[in-house]
Amino acid sequence: MKPNLEEHPRPTFLSDFILGSQDGLVNVLGILLGLVAANASPHIIIIAALAALAAESISMGAVAYTSTLSRRHLYLSEVERETMEMRVVPEMEREEVRVVLRKWGYQGDEVEEMLKRIEAKPKAMLDIMMAFELNLAEVPEGAPLQSLQVVLLATVVGSFIPLLPFFFLGNDIRTAAYIAVGLSAAMLFAVGWYEARTTLGSTWHSALRMILIGLGAGFAGFLVGTFLGH
Repeated sequence: MKPNLEEHPRPTFLSDFILGSQDGLVNVLGILLGLVAANASPHIIIIAALAALAAESISMGAVAYTSTLSRRHLYLSEVERETMEMRVVPEMEREEVRVVLRKWGYQGDEVEEMLKRIEAKPKAMLDIMMAFELNLAEVPEGAPLQSLQVVLLATVVGSFIPLLPFFFLGNDIRTAAYIAVGLSAAMLFAVGWYEARTTLGSTWHSALRMILIGLGAGFAGFLVGTFLGH
């Protein structure tokens, strides 16, 4: 399915949302299934899941912030280096632009004509070097904080999904576990569907892939709980 031609989702938002929601859901689901398999009490199950929710949300938000901040620092340092090279070794930078232009299909005099036009606009030349020589995308100043917010909120929401049945079913933890798996599968399906809708690919394939990955990781918690419970 093709994306909407008039809407351009931010790739960082999509990756942050998927990262947070899937990680929170799988982490808590694995803990829940493991504790249920080990015959833990409902009280312990809820406390452990809430503790995991809090720790995982803060940890994931912090990781998103620091990793995005590191990417911004890398981008800025490379901008400074490329700017210096354009001033100190201009011919080397011109040749690097020629390489990019040839990759785009320009040949002969076309290359030199385009090079002159690009060189007349230092900002355009810098952007070409950053994007097509170094393969680095610009990281805006507010991106680290935005990543923190999206990942933290997505992790909290994802973590609550499998936990909800345990608040309402009291001591019937087996039924709660079955419902938690069903809710988790529905959430993973929705995340996979959203990914396919905003990018490319089959919504069904993307959703089913997300379910298999997520529930497979959660099932690992069940196996550990079963083994240790015995």
